Amino acid sequence: MIDVQRLRILRAVAEHGSFNRAATALHLTPSAVSQHVAVLERSLGAQVVARSTRGVTLTRAGQIMVGAAESVAAELEHAKQQVDRLSTGRTQLTVATFTSGGRVLLPGALARLTAAHPETVLHVREGEPEECLPLVRQGAVDLALAYHFDGPLPGRSGTGSSLRWTPLMEDPLHVVLPHRHPLAGRAAIELDELAGEPWVLGCLKTEAYLRRYAQRAGFDPDVRGTTTDYFFAGSLVAAGLGVSLIPSIALVPRVWGVHIVPIEAPAPARHLGVAVLGHRRDLQVTTLIEALREQAAALGAS
Repeated sequence: MIDVQRLRILRAVAEHGSFNRAATALHLTPSAVSQHVAVLERSLGAQVVARSTRGVTLTRAGQIMVGAAESVAAELEHAKQQVDRLSTGRTQLTVATFTSGGRVLLPGALARLTAAHPETVLHVREGEPEECLPLVRQGAVDLALAYHFDGPLPGRSGTGSSLRWTPLMEDPLHVVLPHRHPLAGRAAIELDELAGEPWVLGCLKTEAYLRRYAQRAGFDPDVRGTTTDYFFAGSLVAAGLGVSLIPSIALVPRVWGVHIVPIEAPAPARHLGVAVLGHRRDLQVTTLIEALREQAAALGAS
């Protein structure tokens, strides 16, 4: 029988990339972590980590076992919630969300959930998808309002299949220009028309996305500033520091002194959705997902 504690240790090794860092997080010695992993490998008859001077990486067998570890942790957390509900008569529901999506989509959806299930105790955690999606896999949160750009959901290779992704909406990125910019009156802009402009961006992922699109358009963007807040980035644009690329739902509230112009198709966009564990069919979870879909549909129609 596989020891659940050893699965937990393997998951920590995968998360931290070394025995030493995993040992610190688990309050164990590196030797103890190494021994637990070695015993797990002997019980499986397979190597789960590849060791090197640069740390450790998961083998394919290790990826499978980490996925199992996350499923076990999630099942145990869900069982604990069910036991709590038996004793208290109340359901705990924890929602993770990124900032702009939470601000625009989540309040109305939570209001509908509370009206339908007033016994539910709600908790909200803020974070980017790469932080929130592992929490869903581990059972630490019940669902996550998240997004991704081109490509798959963020997360470790081999562990994403445990999630069920419900698409909500496309969130196109728009160019934000200072009020007196020569292109401010245009109905739409080709990205290569901004090749010589300085840029101010609202998050590191947007910068990486801009660089990919700019490369296709034949230029290397001159990024003068990167913030963690789109409203702040818009304020810097209004001050004349540069132009910006901001998702549509992050344009609320509007910044005075800027013009917002769409990008000619095919425009870059974020893909918004909800992630839950594949087996979750709780009434509260289902209600909240449906409420988020309605909020997204209403936003798209406005």
